[in-house]
Amino acid sequence: MIEETCDVATRDGAMETFICHPERGGPHPPVLLLMDAPGIREELRDMARRLATVGYYVLLPNLYYRAGRDTVFGSDVLEPGSAERDRMRAVRTKMTIPPVMDDIAAMIAFADGDRAAKRGPVGAHGYCMSGPYALAAAARYPDRIAAAASFYGTWLVSDAEDSPHLSLGKVKGELYVACAEHDELAPLPMVEELRGLFRRAGTAGEIEFYPGVHHGFAFPERWCYDKPAAERHWERLIALYRRRLG
Repeated sequence: MIEETCDVATRDGAMETFICHPERGGPHPPVLLLMDAPGIREELRDMARRLATVGYYVLLPNLYYRAGRDTVFGSDVLEPGSAERDRMRAVRTKMTIPPVMDDIAAMIAFADGDRAAKRGPVGAHGYCMSGPYALAAAARYPDRIAAAASFYGTWLVSDAEDSPHLSLGKVKGELYVACAEHDELAPLPMVEELRGLFRRAGTAGEIEFYPGVHHGFAFPERWCYDKPAAERHWERLIALYRRRLG
């Protein structure tokens, strides 16, 4: 396995990005792994490594880079009332879709310039806050993002003018949306509304309901980790990328 951390030049600065890919058999199709709200940590790097071992060039960017290089948080980042949670939320609440779309364009350009990455279709998947980013990217860059997935993505249908559900008709690739049964950030009525929007837009893809699990179920270090559901998430994601990226 080859891995490195480097800066990807964006319109707003230098975005620190963890990159990994197999040592042999390249070039490999690029995949963007978009972080959840607690931010970059070894848990996410390990998930990037797992995906790279099956043949992908994986980019894991620190989407909080605009707030500085110290946007790495302690283990109590999800604890109510903790200083780390407050520090994270001060950054998280300023995140919007448009600048992240610029970041995705920068990552695609970076991959295009690396001989280890295969030119052509790109995959993108996001967890939690980044679920909407992955789906929005498929609509913003329909000729490049051939596969996008959201895992317990937050507020995929909202009143925001850039809500990803508004652009489903622009998607040319395939989408996969995984929703947990217990998730205050993606309530079941919203999931059903999204399912109807998929049908009306003729969007290729699937919305899958994961019964009995909670938001965050795919993260091995989270209290709610559910191994069967997490392994299903890997099965679905890898199959999606095999179909659309090779």
